[in-house]
Amino acid sequence: MSLAETGQATFGAGGSEPYARALRSASTDVLFLHELSHEAPVAAPMDFARWNRAADDVDLRLLASVLGPVLDIGCGPGRMVRAAMELGLDVLGLDVSAAAVEVARNSGLAVHEGSVFDHVPGERRWQTVLLVDGNVGIGGDVSALLARCGQLLEPTGEIVVELHADDTHERRFTGRLVDLDGHESATFPWAEIGLLPISELAVREGFAVRQAWSADGRSFCRLANIAR
Repeated sequence: MSLAETGQATFGAGGSEPYARALRSASTDVLFLHELSHEAPVAAPMDFARWNRAADDVDLRLLASVLGPVLDIGCGPGRMVRAAMELGLDVLGLDVSAAAVEVARNSGLAVHEGSVFDHVPGERRWQTVLLVDGNVGIGGDVSALLARCGQLLEPTGEIVVELHADDTHERRFTGRLVDLDGHESATFPWAEIGLLPISELAVREGFAVRQAWSADGRSFCRLANIAR
């Protein structure tokens, strides 16, 4: 069952929420992810400006280490899609945000509009699935997302995940995006995870951490099928 079928909103869905507004106005402002709880909400800045810029050295080194074809889940306006394409990789972006897909396609990038939990073009042919920029949080259930990524990969494929900087961190919560002008999104499920908890979850879904590294304050791991 897709998130849409459950009635849950998703990050970036809808035409007037802060993410779409920022994309359509080419904003460089920071967006804030508000964690909703019974206590006071926690607001964490999200680096929207970096998503809108060209891929940086960390992104490029990551892409230089992967094999195609590449599926970039939650690709946004297409920073990683463009960089992968320029490196000669066969690549497709995937995003639920109509605004993000519009921006990416207007830039000549191959992007599919839809949820990772619905039908995805080229299922079981992807050699690399990217979950960067916090997109391991999509759907609020990391185990379910890894399981779905496993269905999209070739048997020898890998998932490259950007992690929380705290290796022990693991949190599932309901979030809301808010911009500097006070515009708010609908609430949606989200998750954050560090290296240690994702290592345990990965094994349960048939994966193992083959590599973990940090660069410029960002943390990553590479998950490969245990049976390969």
